[in-house]
Amino acid sequence: MQELTHFINGEHVKGTSGRFADVFNPATGEVQARVPLASKEEMDAAIAIAKAAQPAWEAVNPQRRARVMMKYVTLLNRDMDKLAEALSREHGKTIPDAKGDVQRGLEVVEYCIGAPQMLKGDFTDSAGPGIDMYSMRQALGVSAGITPFNFPAMIPMWMFAPAIVCGNAFILKSSERAPSVPLMLAELLEEAGLPKGIIQVVNGDKEAVDAILYNDTVQSVGFVGSTPIAEYIYGTGCSQGKRVQCFGGAKNHMIIMPDADLDQAADALIGAGYGAAGERCMAISVAVPVGKETADKLIEKLIPRIESLKVGPYTSGNDVDYGPVITSAAKENILRLVETGIDQGATLVVDGRDFSLQGYEEGFFVGPHLFDNVTPDMDIYTKEIFGPVLTTVRAETYEEAIQLAMDHEYGNGIAIYTRDGDTARNFANRINVGMVGINVPIPVPLAYHTFGGWKKSVFGDLNQHGPDAFKFYTRTKTVTARWPSGIKEGGEFSIPVME
Repeated sequence: MQELTHFINGEHVKGTSGRFADVFNPATGEVQARVPLASKEEMDAAIAIAKAAQPAWEAVNPQRRARVMMKYVTLLNRDMDKLAEALSREHGKTIPDAKGDVQRGLEVVEYCIGAPQMLKGDFTDSAGPGIDMYSMRQALGVSAGITPFNFPAMIPMWMFAPAIVCGNAFILKSSERAPSVPLMLAELLEEAGLPKGIIQVVNGDKEAVDAILYNDTVQSVGFVGSTPIAEYIYGTGCSQGKRVQCFGGAKNHMIIMPDADLDQAADALIGAGYGAAGERCMAISVAVPVGKETADKLIEKLIPRIESLKVGPYTSGNDVDYGPVITSAAKENILRLVETGIDQGATLVVDGRDFSLQGYEEGFFVGPHLFDNVTPDMDIYTKEIFGPVLTTVRAETYEEAIQLAMDHEYGNGIAIYTRDGDTARNFANRINVGMVGINVPIPVPLAYHTFGGWKKSVFGDLNQHGPDAFKFYTRTKTVTARWPSGIKEGGEFSIPVME
């Protein structure tokens, strides 16, 4: 069995804690590798190496740091197939979806090539008599990121690319469930010219996380995962004086108006609801059709589309719609919530509970489910299912539909399908959700905008990537300068004497 490593100071390093976690092949249920779980001492040692390496990297001018990112983009494109295959093997995503995972991270790296422009300060000439004032952006020092299993390429790159190009060293504590791709990403960074010690990948569990949070060297922490853990990391990190941004759970709605193209809306719901087995923080998990006729027609269009979904391992070809979920525990939790939905009175229109794939009976596959007549008090509405389960909450009016989403504790993403510009404009202005799609099912912003939700989907005041990333990973220093008269008054040729 393969034994994975940490990546410290440019080398693959075996764990010394004696603790390991199993890495599964979700399609077969087999353990394919084991990953070391770092002790506090191992994490502290990695952070100390990063601290020692960082000042020299910060002293490199931004243009040269950006050139490392230019080369990195080339290497990511070169190894796209290799990265996607490794990602699919550990996560279960289809190959096209895995390539999308890498690509959306790569686009943030491309944006970071503009670091010389983004790191420019401001200058005021003659702010007072003979006084100039200017500001500069300077690196924090050592930053850290704690990333989830569901995007093992994209989210690490969202964090470490801007952190590093700003002049910081970076500690990546990636998910122990899908650890191979982050290790590969670190290798490629150093191949691109990054000095040793600037990117450190340390695998681990809560012990490693706490070692980050309580280490005084670490100046900032980014996190993506569940809301309870986001609250813990945000509260602990802030109490330790760190800059922290945490992104938590989601329950993303799609409102379907009576004037919407229902075929278009149904197709969008299929991709947004079932893609990646629903294991996306931007997945649409709640359909809100407005009016009985709209709801009845939408359900009618969804049923055959859902029943024809092809579920299988990534090795079955690019026509597979989605693969397994990440662990057997995740599968059990999804099916438990499905049973809860039935018990609480929702109508299970498409039942995937008995789904089984010949030859892959031990895999973590979950069949697609569709619920109708869901109400806001049901667990399948209030909780994040994180699986291939689409729930339908019927609304009689637009106002009722929009209020549903506004009342929910999560506020990550939302979409509306309509042909009416006035409705769309009203929706975009009023909704208290961070990322809004108008006839776009998954409104993940491109790299030059910022990504972030509202309410209990986010903790912190700056978003990921885009301009906010350069603010998060730097401090602003403002200098006020006045110079006394000097040589411009003319030279003194006589020997100075005491007056």
